[in-house]
Amino acid sequence: MTGLCGRLCRGRFTAPGVVAVLLLAASAAADDVEVTLEAGVLGFSYNEAQIPNSNAGDRFDVTTVAGDGPIVYGRLSIQRTFADRHIVRGVYAPVRIEGIGAFDEPVRFAGEEFDADDAISGLYQFNTYRLTYRYRFVHNEDWSLGAGVTGLVRDANIRLVQGSTRAEDPNIGVVPLLHANVQYRFNEHWGSEFDIDALASPQGRAVDAILMGTYQPRNDMTWRLGYRTLEGGGDGSSVYSFAWLHFGMLGVSYQF
Repeated sequence: MTGLCGRLCRGRFTAPGVVAVLLLAASAAADDVEVTLEAGVLGFSYNEAQIPNSNAGDRFDVTTVAGDGPIVYGRLSIQRTFADRHIVRGVYAPVRIEGIGAFDEPVRFAGEEFDADDAISGLYQFNTYRLTYRYRFVHNEDWSLGAGVTGLVRDANIRLVQGSTRAEDPNIGVVPLLHANVQYRFNEHWGSEFDIDALASPQGRAVDAILMGTYQPRNDMTWRLGYRTLEGGGDGSSVYSFAWLHFGMLGVSYQF
């Protein structure tokens, strides 16, 4: 996921600043505001990296040293609806996993070489901050169908530490994604929802999709239970990184 649209900049990213921008972007008068808190557990099917993506680097399984879960995660989203058809949503979605492991063979990563059969502290981070615009072109008692675009800012990093040897590859970048949302109501209280942000290019791909059931005990509250998948990565001249994550989620939404 770090290479879909190229490496734009390096360094640290401040979550409060991004969240403030997302909130300001949706601060105009609107029909309603919905805040959703999502939490659950996540795990990895795979997480592979090679940095640099050349003869100077070795491809390795990041889960060997950082772990593959399950770990607890959380996600926050705030959305506003305008004129019943236009929806703006801001999302803060952090992913961070750390562990200790060892490689079977020596690994060259980010300019350093790490020995085999010796403990390594590993970190994988993929925090994202998103702003989505959706136009709801079908909206009735049973169905809601919408499509739009998402701007994603990633704050990613892979770090390895073995004794005094330390290497990491922090990366901040912007990725444009296509967005779609489908909702169906079975009755007054029960429904289902599918939501996806995705895009592919010759250099990489990114997919974040969720399928969930919903229960609305009252007009201003909705409970959510479902499965989310996040998959993608980049294959560029300097970075090869692909990961596939699975999330079991429970969420609650409040409307104001």
